[in-house]
Order: sequence, then C-alpha cells, then structure tokens
Amino acid sequence: MTFATSAARIPVVTVVDPRLKTTSLCLGVGYGSRHDPPGCGGLAHMLEHLLMSAPVGTVGPLVQHLERLGGTANAETGLEQMLFYTQVAAEDAEEALDLLLRGVLTPEPDAATLDSERTAVLQELAAAEADPTDTVQDAFLAALFPDHPLGRPVGGTVPEIGRLDIDTVLGAHRSLFLPSPMVLTVIGPEIPRIPAEFAQAEYTAPAPRPEFPLGPVRAAEHAWPDEFSWVAVGGRSPSMSDDAGRQCYAVLANLMGADACSLLYRELRVSAGLAYAFQAWDRGYAESGAWRVLVGVESGNGAKAVDVVVRVLDELATDGPTDTDLDAARRRARMSLILDAETPLEHARLLAYRSLDRTSGWDMERELRLIADVTRDDIRAAAAHIRSGLVTVVRPEPR
Repeated sequence: MTFATSAARIPVVTVVDPRLKTTSLCLGVGYGSRHDPPGCGGLAHMLEHLLMSAPVGTVGPLVQHLERLGGTANAETGLEQMLFYTQVAAEDAEEALDLLLRGVLTPEPDAATLDSERTAVLQELAAAEADPTDTVQDAFLAALFPDHPLGRPVGGTVPEIGRLDIDTVLGAHRSLFLPSPMVLTVIGPEIPRIPAEFAQAEYTAPAPRPEFPLGPVRAAEHAWPDEFSWVAVGGRSPSMSDDAGRQCYAVLANLMGADACSLLYRELRVSAGLAYAFQAWDRGYAESGAWRVLVGVESGNGAKAVDVVVRVLDELATDGPTDTDLDAARRRARMSLILDAETPLEHARLLAYRSLDRTSGWDMERELRLIADVTRDDIRAAAAHIRSGLVTVVRPEPR
C-alpha cells in the first residue's frame, strides 16, 4: 500500500494488552481551527466532515464502512488538533487501519459530498447557536483571547461555511493538513501491520509551530437575561508545554468541580442552593491555557452564583485548600486520568492528544506524579492568577 501524501512519516505509539478483544486506533493531526486562513473559519471542521464521509476506493464513505465492520468511528476538530478514531474487533484491525489511513490521507471527495456535508455543518452550527452551553464557551474564549486565533469559533460562521468550495477544502488538505504534525496510536491485543513507508519506528518530536502574541483579555460587562442561563467564569492558565504548571490548574478545577467533595459543590449547591449543573476544567494550547467554571443558573441567581465562585477563588488565593480538600482534589485529578487510560478508545485518543506538539512521547506516570506533587502554595498561586485576570461571560444575552 502506498500513501500519496506530502506528510512525513507518522510516528506510531502502541500499547499491547492481551486481555483485549478490540483494537482502538486514533490518528491525531496538529491542525485545528486556529490554523484556518483568515475569512475561512470552519475550514478544518468542514475538512473533518468531508474526510469521514468521502468514499474510500470502492467501499463507500469511510465512517459507514468502519461501522459496517461492527465497530465505532468518529472524528473531532478542536482549536489546535483533529482526531480521527475507530474501535473494531481485533481481527478487523488491519482492514480498519487501511481504511482510516487511506480515507484521511488520500481522500477522493467530490463537490456533491461537500455540499451534503455543508448542509450537515450548517445544521450543526444552528443547533450550537440555539444552545447557550455552546455559545457561552465561544464567547468566553473570544473574551479570553480577543483578536487571536484561539478566540475564533471552531465551527466558523454561516457565511464562511457558505463560501467554501471543493478546491478550497482540498487545497487546505494538501497545504495545511498533510504537512501538520501527526501521530497514530494503536491499542489492542496485538499491533496490526503498519506500512513501513508510512510509520516511523519511534516517536519523533514535531517541529514547533509559530505562536502569536497574546494581548490583554476583554473583560466586558455582562448582563443577565430573564431566563435560565449559563455563565462561564475563568481566566488564562499555563500553555500546553508547561506540564508541571498545568497540573496545578487541573487540581484547582477539581477543587471547584461538580464532584460532591469539591469546595464549590459545598458552597454553591449545598450551602447556597444556587446551581445544580456546573463543572470546571482546564485546557492547554500553544500560547496559553483556558481555565473555567461553567454554571447553569435560574433567572435571578446568576450574580449570586458568580459571587460564590469568586469568593471561593479568593479564599483559595489567600489561604489555599485544607489538607483534606487538597488530597481529595489530587485524587480526583489522578483518577480521571487513570479512568481514561483504562478505557481503550479513550486511551488511544488521550495518547494522540498528549503526544502531538510535544518534545517527547507522553508519559502518564510522569503526569500522575506531577499531580501528586501539587502543593497548597501552588493552588494559592493558581487561584490568584485566575482571579487577577477574571473573565465572566453569560449566554443567552438579554432580549
């Protein structure tokens, strides 16, 4: 099998587990919405749709044929990465790998397929626009990273999607997608044959990409609608390359997450009774990260809920967590990582996501140690940093 691709050989990260009866495959690509050219927002997302739906040789659309094998298949586009993944019975792994690589690297789409997927993408955008849990996060990133590629919506806009034609999308595949860093992860009872002309024997770090300077956050005034709404409260965190620093913010997210042992759960839900649905998380990118708490609030409760979030942040910035709370948060952060690693498909996705744009392959044990090493002073500093550049965004906006 020959891959007519301008991309370099792709490093392969494998995990052999004889207990498994399935093989999970994930191709990670270091190309996301932030790399879309100006005026072409949503191009990466449209390319993802096209690659999964275009025919592979004579077997029909990639996703349909992978699922006809009895497995599952999907793809996702983020700000900086795309993941294409499938889980199939181990005996079908070689066929699935062949389909996945040919479909993603040497697609044969036509204008009719693009038009069909354009309709699907426009419906996806309409659904997102009607869902405040989506619009609030786009607005939060736009305020956190104004006038920066990280602040653009992943899906683009309706006019931008309407302007995309087959030549533009395939041109982006050739000039932007294929030259991007890539990694293939494989988890199963044995490793399927990977073409020698395609795979590298060992992990090789990708070349660094240019970064863009960050300006100040745009902490605009917000107004509360007379209906149930979602509010995102947070700030910038360390970049993806700062492994030790990022774990502090992961533990901080667990201190303020939806678990019953978290500080915010006790204050926001139990003591104040202001919110039932909320969560906290952190995500790293090239220049910076984004840490946030997302809270669903009834009309009249929004400002009070934000006050509680800010008060807990202030208390953590001043006094830090108790030993008991810190230990629980570290345990929760570690367990989240372990649970993903013990679910084969999630493990394959995690390996691909963590391996892209790194100077060496990802080491889960090292990350677990870094989480365990987070101290009270680390949490104090992280909470103070978030508090100093706090951004608050509410959706829907008042009518």
